[in-house]
Amino acid sequence: MNIDENGSLNPRSAESGGRMTGPATFCRTIRVAYHETDGQGRVHHANYLNYLEQSRVEMLRFQGVSYKEFEEQGLMLVVSEMNVNYRSAAKFDDLLAISTTVTAIRGVRICHKYVIDRDGEIIVEAESTIACIDRNGKVSRLPKEWLSRFNVDSVR
Repeated sequence: MNIDENGSLNPRSAESGGRMTGPATFCRTIRVAYHETDGQGRVHHANYLNYLEQSRVEMLRFQGVSYKEFEEQGLMLVVSEMNVNYRSAAKFDDLLAISTTVTAIRGVRICHKYVIDRDGEIIVEAESTIACIDRNGKVSRLPKEWLSRFNVDSVR
């Protein structure tokens, strides 16, 4: 059950499976599935990118933005840069906490910082730059209301 700080059920949190933990930080947990592991029993490195994408999409949903509806309006978000620092490996059935923070919104780009934590140990840190494009692949400005949705003071 997802309860807010006032003790009330938070429907956005219930739907997204996460919560905002700071001005622009979204937190959610996932459990590692068996099929996400490799021959050594560890999460395959590419699956961490899936975890980060899932967290970004759920952060949008939590903030009242449906990525599906965003695409139906003719806009898409594409990864233009991704930097990942793998510190340790997760294994099947581990419970991971993923924190996703919007660090900047600059015209057509939104930047994120991520931390994946297992029982208080940071196992992955990452940063991404996501660009907004239209159906024809041309860059397009992000909606201005995203500044307030993600508590970013200004476009940088």
